[in-house]
Amino acid sequence: MNALADNSWTRAWRAIGESIPRPKAVLSVSAHWYIPVVAVTAMEQPRTIHDFGGFPRELFEFQYPAPGSPEVARRVAELLGNDVALDESGWGIDHGTWSVLCHVFPDANVPVVQLSINETEPASFHYEIGRLLAPLRDEGVLIIGSGNLVHNLHAYAWGDQAREPFDWAMRFEQTARDLMLAGDHEPLIYYESMGKDALLSAPTPDHYLPLLYVLATQLDGDKVSFPVEGFDGGSISMTTVRIG
Repeated sequence: MNALADNSWTRAWRAIGESIPRPKAVLSVSAHWYIPVVAVTAMEQPRTIHDFGGFPRELFEFQYPAPGSPEVARRVAELLGNDVALDESGWGIDHGTWSVLCHVFPDANVPVVQLSINETEPASFHYEIGRLLAPLRDEGVLIIGSGNLVHNLHAYAWGDQAREPFDWAMRFEQTARDLMLAGDHEPLIYYESMGKDALLSAPTPDHYLPLLYVLATQLDGDKVSFPVEGFDGGSISMTTVRIG
């Protein structure tokens, strides 16, 4: 619903878009393209995917008509050793991507490419892919991961978005922030070994893994900041992690 909203989070996303040079393209790793292969969208005009249910009609009617970039898709395949499926028709831009980008780049004039998350691979695999993709930063491509550091829908306070966050959610987020500020990525890669707070905060890997793609692109001297903060419904973190 943030796609249609005007709130502190959406305004902060917009401020990010206004504060950075316009990229050549966006490469988005969305929690919502979680499939058993590595694939990248390679179509000229990706469709807006409404991959959800039970929401108002206005959300299903929303369109984000950003172009694609077959050129960037091929470059992604090259960096990953060509062991990537070039998706020319099956997917598109899902709500994990467009619900944020519609505020960051509201004119939909920056090409968008999506990279799938291979659900069969461990977290270390995803971190390594992010490391291989890091050269895209110097080529004008903005790499984003769309998920949530804390994402537990079983504990979510439906109808009470302003509910105070759970203690375990705040503890895990603070621990993760401290590790990121220290440049210590290894515990975050093996987050399942970080105890009960981590398991409650990321009971499934899909929304957590996009973070690893972003962290893996960090270079020596890159600053880590958190330009968007807050919790939704007590158990979903809206924190944005910015590298560089």
